[in-house]
Amino acid sequence: MKIENDKVVQFNYKLSDANDKVLEESGEKVPMAYLHGHKNLLPALEREMEGKQAGDQFSAILEPSEAYGEIRPDQEQRIPVKHLQGAKKWKKGMVGVVQTEKGRRQVTVVKVGKFMVTVDFNHPFAGKTLKFDVEIVDVRDATNEEIAHGHAHGVGGHHH
Repeated sequence: MKIENDKVVQFNYKLSDANDKVLEESGEKVPMAYLHGHKNLLPALEREMEGKQAGDQFSAILEPSEAYGEIRPDQEQRIPVKHLQGAKKWKKGMVGVVQTEKGRRQVTVVKVGKFMVTVDFNHPFAGKTLKFDVEIVDVRDATNEEIAHGHAHGVGGHHH
């Protein structure tokens, strides 16, 4: 079965930067799952998935404009350290989460003070050329409920 709209795709991946430094990878025991055609992946990666099927392996190189964008220098902000979630003690370079009016956002710590912390709201992978090494594990028809909810359910997908 080929990957197309309204198919649930399970895949393993390794994400590296331009210097082949591994940034992130899925566990081989529980592949990641997404509902194709419903904006659950980076659009450029989803285009690369189109037409593939279980057992296919490929690499995709995404420029910053196709991935998490260029670094925007106006994205630093000072916030109370108590609003930063993810650790008890913060150091420069650590990634945390902040609740904003637009929902939860990942931030990178730039400078830590006693009560305030300077964070960068750029995505941690902004400005980076990314290489995805992907193995398609399974492709199946989505259920009506998955299509209505706009995401995959079950193993590797969203759990309600």
